[in-house]
Amino acid sequence: MIHSMVRITLSAPRLSEITGILAPMVERTRAESGCLGCHLHRDAMEEAILTIEEAWATEADLERHLRSTDYRRLLMVMDLARVPPEVRFDTVSNSTGIETIQNARG
Repeated sequence: MIHSMVRITLSAPRLSEITGILAPMVERTRAESGCLGCHLHRDAMEEAILTIEEAWATEADLERHLRSTDYRRLLMVMDLARVPPEVRFDTVSNSTGIETIQNARG
């Protein structure tokens, strides 16, 4: 699985406009083949920060998405950021759940 994260710091007046661009994009991304999840978050402490998180089944699925029209829109939004956006792609080889907390707490 590949986890993708893009964190964008915007000017406050553009926040509503940009959310209006990104929200439908997130919905379309969720329907793409190989997408395991796609979410748009607004930072609770710093209002003008938006984060898009995606999970992809394979590298091929992610690469197909990176070539999509919707990702081109995201790149244009990233150009509007006040500071360079944070972009990360993490490959996840193992994942656990609540059992990790239970094991640690005994």
